[in-house]
Amino acid sequence: MKIVSIIGARPQFIKASPVSMEIRKNGLDEIIVHTGQHFDANMSNIFFDQMKIPEPDYNLGINSLSHGAMTGRMLEEIEKVLIVEKPDWVIVYGDTNSTLAGSLAAKKMHLKVAHIEAGLRSFNMNMPEEINRILTDRVSDILFCPTQTSVDNLLLERYDKFGSKIVNCGDVMLDAALMYKDMDKKPADDIPNKFILTTIHREENTVDKKRLRAIYDALSVISEETPIIIPTHPRTRIMLSELNSSSQNDRIKLISPVGYLEMLYLIQKCSLIITDSGGLQKESYFFEKPCVTIRDETEWTELVRIGSNIVAGTDVDNILNAYGQMKDRKINFSYKLFGLGNAAQIIVNEILVEKRIL
Repeated sequence: MKIVSIIGARPQFIKASPVSMEIRKNGLDEIIVHTGQHFDANMSNIFFDQMKIPEPDYNLGINSLSHGAMTGRMLEEIEKVLIVEKPDWVIVYGDTNSTLAGSLAAKKMHLKVAHIEAGLRSFNMNMPEEINRILTDRVSDILFCPTQTSVDNLLLERYDKFGSKIVNCGDVMLDAALMYKDMDKKPADDIPNKFILTTIHREENTVDKKRLRAIYDALSVISEETPIIIPTHPRTRIMLSELNSSSQNDRIKLISPVGYLEMLYLIQKCSLIITDSGGLQKESYFFEKPCVTIRDETEWTELVRIGSNIVAGTDVDNILNAYGQMKDRKINFSYKLFGLGNAAQIIVNEILVEKRIL
């Protein structure tokens, strides 16, 4: 049995690690295709090295293009790989351009598609990720959902009538967190004993100077109480430089993007997380840290319902109010929202069952 796994962005490297291990543990043949969406050493290579992910069999080197051009190029090149490899299954992860291109290429060739992290919805069609995930869900044969909420989203959209199999497997990022948490690694930068961990990378926050300015102004106020560490995406660093913000406050420290083990160190050592990252919202829960989300919505509504996360948007006062609420909040982190840490095993077992049925 042969499986082609399509990855391209750093969250997908994390998700793929436990699944790839489980695939190989079961003696299956896995071909890894890296689209190249994240390509520099800190955004890509370090993840393969630290997480012992096998070197990609194909690296397509497609990046730094518009959404349409990138997706089109990926679709074309992935199709070439699938023609050569003739897999039984194609696995795609999440909601990137790599995800959509991989699922479309496979489905047009009548190959079976498994979508890991299916059923997420922000209900904001201005997000490229929302378009990618909806279209990928629609063409996938197995929809591996990380939470009951994602299952419920698919049922409300009547995916049970489309011939797709819906499986609540839990979140593969929890698998990875449990596997690697004791291997965390201190970044090379000087990190204070108490700090807030922040990430800013989404297009709507980095391209819109008004939103980015508001986020930075709120962080400046918060940093008067607690220093802030920001592993900084290259695009964010450029935008902050254009705002002349990066040199205004020495209590906001911009560091280079970090590997997964360094990020685990920062998550476990920080007092609170402020982020626009979907993955980091979940990891805040895994490691029992309060979270403020600097977006207008979140796919991880479970975290809002139980009170471990507040969606603050990018208004300065809203961010400050959310921070004030979260910094001393007593949170119940005992809910098993994301499964038991065995999502990869469930995923591979389901694919094996489908193979036997066929």
